Amino acid sequence: MWPDLRSLHGLWRIWFDLGATQQYYPLLHSAFWLEHRLWGDAVLGYHLLNVLLHVMAACLVVLIVKRLGLPGAWLAAYIFALHPVCVEAVAWISEQQTTLSALFYLAAALAYLRFDETRRRSHYFRSLALFVLALLSKTVTATLPAALLVVLWWRKGRLSWKHHALPLLPWFAAGATAGLFTAWVERRYIHAEGADFFLTMGERFLLAGRVIWFYLAKVLWPANLIFTYPRWKVDPAAGAQYLFPVGVVGLAAGLMLLARRRHRGPLAGFLLFAGTLFPALGFFNVYPFIYSYVADHFQYLATLGILVPLACGLAMARERIPAARPLVPSVAGVVLAMLFVLTWRQSGMYRNAETLYRETLRRNPESWMAHNNLGVILAGKPSRLPDAIAEFEASLRLKPDNRQAQNNLADALLTIGRIPEAIPHLQAALALNPTLEETHYNLAWHCR
Repeated sequence: MWPDLRSLHGLWRIWFDLGATQQYYPLLHSAFWLEHRLWGDAVLGYHLLNVLLHVMAACLVVLIVKRLGLPGAWLAAYIFALHPVCVEAVAWISEQQTTLSALFYLAAALAYLRFDETRRRSHYFRSLALFVLALLSKTVTATLPAALLVVLWWRKGRLSWKHHALPLLPWFAAGATAGLFTAWVERRYIHAEGADFFLTMGERFLLAGRVIWFYLAKVLWPANLIFTYPRWKVDPAAGAQYLFPVGVVGLAAGLMLLARRRHRGPLAGFLLFAGTLFPALGFFNVYPFIYSYVADHFQYLATLGILVPLACGLAMARERIPAARPLVPSVAGVVLAMLFVLTWRQSGMYRNAETLYRETLRRNPESWMAHNNLGVILAGKPSRLPDAIAEFEASLRLKPDNRQAQNNLADALLTIGRIPEAIPHLQAALALNPTLEETHYNLAWHCR
């Protein structure tokens, strides 16, 4: 948390001063404000709280699956808790927005399911309040009302406007408002616009199809998970890229045919998965797209659309297929053991920042962001300045218009007295971002 936000006035700014924080997630930053009051800069407290939030989210999964009358609730929760695609959201302190918002999201879903059964106003307003808290933590939770409609359709076979859709209209309004506001903040304060984000609508559909298959593959086969994945080139001239959206449409059509035969579960799970991913499919600009179109933490909640049906399917196989009864516990045990090992190994990437960026570069050498960030870490150690300069230069070879790397390289060169070499990078940084006050000062001082 920035030093100027650690006071009581800083807490007021978190809520009422747009731009005080990079993203307007006031509940999240209030949580960080409180945590800093409790344990300062000691990272252990933040890590333990993130793990606790993840465990609580898994417990809510148990309650929701049981509320829906499905078998395999604990197995679903264990798989979710141990799945390695969740590591980024849990091990990376900055992603507390994901675990905190997920807690409110799942609690709101559980409360709404109770309302649907009882029609008590107290349950309705409790669930709505929890949904608002989720939105104030991370606005990708805006997909919850659509997810609830999918679940209600799965349970009842059809939807009623009065009993199912009408009560969720305020939820859709709140979610749409929060989503549009966040999109504006991304453009206005985080600069999620420009050439790096320009895609035609056709290209966005191509991207969305590939993103869905990418995430589905990582859920089912969580191998080679990376902090920053390579950024794909979306090319409408490449015929193979059309296979991704066509495949999604084909899969959805097949699941719809299956649903007409009273097997609605697979289609419901797919709709929950793809629908929860919708904010990250490429139709809206989000700043991380400048590095990569995909990230593990984007599918933290969406994984439940796949994992819960799989766990329920295993549990039902044990109940309905006599030959499978002795096999299912063994299969489940092996799956959980494998997930535990993979998650333990993946967590090692987040031991410290240098380890994270070095491991990212080992798996994705083209990550200009990782080169730049590793350079920043090395530049903090005087003896490592030559290594830092090499990382900044590597970042600029990959992305010459990276204004942060231009400025960082200039600062490192100035530190060791290589002023003539630094000046072109100061000029390049200012050409890319004329608002860098310190860069203006350095250029003026060294060119006098």
